[in-house]
Amino acid sequence: VILGQLSPGLMIAASIIMGRALAPVEGAVGQWKQFVSARAAHGRIKQMLASMPTEVERMSLPAPKGELSVERVIAAPPGSTAPTLKGVSFTIRAGEVVAVIGASGAGKSSLARALVGVWPAASGTVRLDGAEMHHWVPEELGPYIGYLPQEVELFAGTVAENIARFGTVDPDQIVTAAKTAGAHEMILKLPDGYGTRVGDGWRSLSGGQRQRVALARALYGDPRLIVLDEPNSSLDQDGEKALAEAILHAKSAGRTVIVISHRTSLLSIVDRVLVLVDGNVAAFDRPEIVLPGLRGGSNVSPLRSTA
Repeated sequence: VILGQLSPGLMIAASIIMGRALAPVEGAVGQWKQFVSARAAHGRIKQMLASMPTEVERMSLPAPKGELSVERVIAAPPGSTAPTLKGVSFTIRAGEVVAVIGASGAGKSSLARALVGVWPAASGTVRLDGAEMHHWVPEELGPYIGYLPQEVELFAGTVAENIARFGTVDPDQIVTAAKTAGAHEMILKLPDGYGTRVGDGWRSLSGGQRQRVALARALYGDPRLIVLDEPNSSLDQDGEKALAEAILHAKSAGRTVIVISHRTSLLSIVDRVLVLVDGNVAAFDRPEIVLPGLRGGSNVSPLRSTA
């Protein structure tokens, strides 16, 4: 430009072209640290997946009767190293109804989650009809387990789909489960009955209504092991009566029922009572043997703390 061989406009154009040409290089240099981190993370994930053992193909097992055996189970919430269950052991015969009681923080909900496999045991085993839970084919075991969690969640879909666990909708089985749970009449009063959409962005049911639908979901099909965690926390008197009848119906059908409750109203229909104290089994026997000890102020948590 000084010598007059190039105009100032061409000089500016050359600078712009050079900047555009070097932009990818400058971008690569600026993002190099992130690229190296991503490459290292990919390598670690690849190494971890390669080190995981190949999943063993499981053989189908006969339909369980419902005998449950818990052997020295230690369990902790995901991400925590402090166990809430500390070597719990007990056996429940098929067809028994067992109540699990204990003070808040004793590990009752942790036990429910460990029994149905929501929380894998850090140590010990949970056996159904003698077979460890992870020996069953998950898709085949699921229909044999009914679970009502303490915090009820209904997923986006119809009431019928929620009761059927979003599997094949069998109208007869859905109505049977709803009637057993005492929810049939309540569901019929909804705007679209069993077709009423619930869950995210749809109709919001009351706590008692959600609990009844969730109880029907737990009873749907032919579950052999039914675990109910605080099933009557949001129920009125009619709901509690329907719950008791549902438990007795399951018992008459030879199903194993484990019910966790702070209320004493269900203790009159159970076969045995298991008392948890600080993650350990403090007592496990018939109600007429366990309950007097609780009222008498033994070293087990007092009954009023669980009622």
